[in-house]
Amino acid sequence: MAQGHSRLTHAPTIGGVIDIPDALIATQSKYNGAAGRAFLAALPGLAAEFLERWGLRRDGEALYGVCALVLPVVRVADGRPAALKLQAVDAETAGEPLALRVWRAGSAGAASAGTASAGAVELLDHDPATGTMLLERLDGHRSLSGTADVREAVRIIAELLAGLTAVRAPAGSGLRGLGEASARMLAAAPGALGLLADEEERRLLADCVAAVREVAGEPGDRLLHWDLHFGNVLAGRGGPAGQGAGQAARWVAIDPKPLAGDPGFELFPALVNRFDAEALGWRFDLMTEVLGLDRARARAWTLGRVLQNACWGAEDGARRLVPEQAEIARRLLGR
Repeated sequence: MAQGHSRLTHAPTIGGVIDIPDALIATQSKYNGAAGRAFLAALPGLAAEFLERWGLRRDGEALYGVCALVLPVVRVADGRPAALKLQAVDAETAGEPLALRVWRAGSAGAASAGTASAGAVELLDHDPATGTMLLERLDGHRSLSGTADVREAVRIIAELLAGLTAVRAPAGSGLRGLGEASARMLAAAPGALGLLADEEERRLLADCVAAVREVAGEPGDRLLHWDLHFGNVLAGRGGPAGQGAGQAARWVAIDPKPLAGDPGFELFPALVNRFDAEALGWRFDLMTEVLGLDRARARAWTLGRVLQNACWGAEDGARRLVPEQAEIARRLLGR
């Protein structure tokens, strides 16, 4: 289960052939084992196949994140810049094409109604057998990670989340659900608690467990991104149609790991990314206000993210909470 934040980084090329980055090899081997290694071995052939099948030509340096290799391309038929995304299909990534289509439909409906659009990257093509996607080309050099004004960056994330979570997850879609996720973390909690070496951290985690139990019966039905941190928000290339110099950037959400659930489960990445303990209060307040969330439920589901990460850490034998995550729990619990 991938716990790290995905990020786009330039991958070197040798003689025009993709040189698979060591970092991608490491994460695929760690999180996906034999399946990840098989995916890596197939990458060069997969890239060549879809460049030919979809009539694409390479257009710049390859990029990579924790899970995927992304090739900037141009569609030969119409000259449209795009991005070819190659990634292994697993429980977290399987729902990405569906979520992007649902959000796109929501954006079209919002545009016709004169309201805010969902704000996710556009899916241009998809191969279900391999998980390969052709996406709208964004500016891979410009993410919210590089925005100096952190308050503005958090506001942008909150506004994107408001648009994304306004959409209900389609019934019967097979998407992961927060109800199942919370049941798994509650079942794993005793083991995680038993591993923790620090008594204060055990009390913190026990309070996270109690908070999740309070809300687990109403997990929600909204379409969640799950991983909307600063690095997963990129600027659109050239911005909206007719945008002039000096106007605000069009910011777009990428790399969802979708599930159906309560929007309060979405706040954690923007609290822990570019971590600042003194900023936790206003970040939480700003996001709950923009999204119109019930603060108590948002608090409980954010503590759920701390619990989820602690359970994953326990799988690797971790005996301490991640310090930043422990501090988020302390602040939300009023410690």
